[in-house]
Amino acid sequence: MREALLYEKLSHQEVKCNLCSHRCRIPPGKTGLCGVRKNEEGVLYSLVYGQVIAHHVDPIEKKPLFHFLPGTLSYSIATVGCNFRCDFCQNYEISHFPRHYGYVTGERFSPEEIVAEAQKAGCRSISYTYTEPTIYFEFAYDCARLASEQGLKNVFVSNGYMTPEALETIYPHLHAANIDLKAFREEFYRKHCKARLKPVLENLKILKRQGVWLEVTTLIIPGENDDPEELRDIARFIREELGPETPWHVTRFYPTYKLLTRPPTPVETLQKAYYIGREEGLKYVYTGNVPGEKGESTYCWSCGELLIERYGFRILKNEITPEGRCPSCGAVIDGLWK
Repeated sequence: MREALLYEKLSHQEVKCNLCSHRCRIPPGKTGLCGVRKNEEGVLYSLVYGQVIAHHVDPIEKKPLFHFLPGTLSYSIATVGCNFRCDFCQNYEISHFPRHYGYVTGERFSPEEIVAEAQKAGCRSISYTYTEPTIYFEFAYDCARLASEQGLKNVFVSNGYMTPEALETIYPHLHAANIDLKAFREEFYRKHCKARLKPVLENLKILKRQGVWLEVTTLIIPGENDDPEELRDIARFIREELGPETPWHVTRFYPTYKLLTRPPTPVETLQKAYYIGREEGLKYVYTGNVPGEKGESTYCWSCGELLIERYGFRILKNEITPEGRCPSCGAVIDGLWK
């Protein structure tokens, strides 16, 4: 165990965790909603520090990040636990592990070992992903600081429910993030995630102000968040609050975990979302989980030239110049390209 960051000691040995927007008040002997932060006699501990449940070498495109060091590898890690209760979770075996089984598991790693493994594999970045990185923040923070010193970039793949204090703490060492904007209605977040929409929107704006390279993902679930007006609201929020240069990934849902009554997202729905995003002025919109779709590739926002051709997570060609411009018209293509 490791003493937690960002918590307050209250009366009667109760503590208040200020790591995510639930801001759990935790009595002695209990854990927060995430199941991996425990109050022991008035001291809050992380139960998952260095307890890595997954570590893989992934293409950065899998995060998905399409405008951040394309074609490079990212060393990807996770612990068990999550601060959401999504009934459509794709990684529920590990994200809900503490709640289902009542204990924490994982393979022991130090930050030094994580960074060394990333370097050995030829990765350009470390991604904190698969489950919510906020819940293993102490370990991610120590890894990220060391990775920065060694010239590696750091990436959060997150539900965006951390507190502003957490973002301020990790900020100097966080270079890119893909944030799930799961819907644009509070009802959806309450029903499916047991959380709230507003903190996610506020954190997206904070990340943008901090200069972290930001991409947004919306998993489109038939009958739940696929209304064209809701999708248009998301696109408008991205354009107005995050900037039209912020990529929006609209991805296909497949029935999983507890949400088995909804069918896979029709490709036509993804295509409609793609065009809604473009109509609302977003420069870069992508369709996901449908390999071979035109919406996987990057086109120049100015002249329409095909710049990066993708199939799944593979790059077939990349025509963007080293300076980050379209070779046909010279337009700046937003992102980190080298």
